[in-house]
Amino acid sequence: MGMLADVLVGLVAALHGYFLVLEMFLWQRGPGRGLSGFDADLARATAPLAANQGLYNGFLAAGLVWGLIADDPTGFAAEVFFLSCVVIAGLYGAATANRRILLAQALPGALALAAVLAAR
Repeated sequence: MGMLADVLVGLVAALHGYFLVLEMFLWQRGPGRGLSGFDADLARATAPLAANQGLYNGFLAAGLVWGLIADDPTGFAAEVFFLSCVVIAGLYGAATANRRILLAQALPGALALAAVLAAR
């Protein structure tokens, strides 16, 4: 179960690294506009907000990578903390912005969190 947990944590970290790139660097281009559904003007107007959001996603990714490379108990605690943040952010985003966030963020985070806790 430990290997599965590590793989799932790594996938969630990679997903949040992708969110960072999408929101910080591709927001006004095809991938970002396709995700948001914004026209060019609205994408330009919201780019600073998206970049800030992307930075936070990068912090989540960094924390998960830290959890993967740190020895226990620090690694375990970091994984539980940052995966909990991912799940809470995903639930909040689904409730306030777009229900797709539940599947894109909260579900992968919850699965990884369950695997980490089960491996303990």
